[in-house]
Amino acid sequence: MVDSDNFPAAAGGKRIDEATGTSTVGHEWDGIEELDTPMPRWWLWTFYATIVWALIYVILYPAWPLVNSATTGVLGWTSRGELEKEMRADAVRRAPIVNAIAATPIADLTAKPELMRAAVQGGSAAFKVHCVQCHGAGGAGVAKLYPSLTDDDWLWGGDLTSIAYTVEHGIRNPDHKVTRTSLMPAFGRDGILDAKAIADVVSHIRVISGQEKPSASATRGATIFADNCAVCHGAKGEGDRKVGAPKLTDAIWLYGGDRASLTATIDAPRNGVMPRWGERLDPVTIKMLTAYVYSLGGGEKSALAPAPMPAASEAKGPGANGQR
Repeated sequence: MVDSDNFPAAAGGKRIDEATGTSTVGHEWDGIEELDTPMPRWWLWTFYATIVWALIYVILYPAWPLVNSATTGVLGWTSRGELEKEMRADAVRRAPIVNAIAATPIADLTAKPELMRAAVQGGSAAFKVHCVQCHGAGGAGVAKLYPSLTDDDWLWGGDLTSIAYTVEHGIRNPDHKVTRTSLMPAFGRDGILDAKAIADVVSHIRVISGQEKPSASATRGATIFADNCAVCHGAKGEGDRKVGAPKLTDAIWLYGGDRASLTATIDAPRNGVMPRWGERLDPVTIKMLTAYVYSLGGGEKSALAPAPMPAASEAKGPGANGQR
């Protein structure tokens, strides 16, 4: 039986610890007792301060969710409003360079190195938002899907004016009459050429592109090519930028230059599209995108085939990169 006089904690009573002068909590286990030490005063005041701070926050800022909204707080602060404030401040900071780009004709950007560098930097940021989904982070494109913007093979021209036109008006937009447009017949699918004739044309194309040696099939294909393809691609396969017909004599192929890929293209061509960024982006952003694409490595100093520009009433703004 426990002696409650000598061991009061064991009997459920509290006692004063002789070493510390602090009361125990009143229970003991195997000789171990717990002191009823109060929390530090600074901790209590900190705890009370956080409660007061939380109440003030709830009053000043958005806090409690409601069915369709939330309490707005007496300050009326919102994250969207903060973003708009920061964007306005950034617009003021960027205004001098933006105004300078806006006042400079697109063809004259390269004559102003500092302005061109600023335009390229701005275009790089815009490219990451609007263009990388198809053309890739570095503008290298995606094989058999989207064209590379880093080489010098352009359907409609690689000078600043031509690139800007393609970015602004896009490619094959049926609701936009000044869009870039080209259309290759489906020679196989529509029964214009049979399989043997298509195979001969493929042989001819591979000869003029340096992939095969001359053959009887290529000779027959040359005649078929002259009758059906030269009107757009040129008598020697040099292409024609006026109609957006690609060059066939180099080693750059969007959909592949092997026999199977060429056969598929002639049989049923792919007519890719690109948005007309002029209806989504402002003119300065289009200029900056143009400068960035031009800087990727394939930019040309002057237009080999001047791009037709629409009337002022039709041009609503600038945009992204053209399909090449």
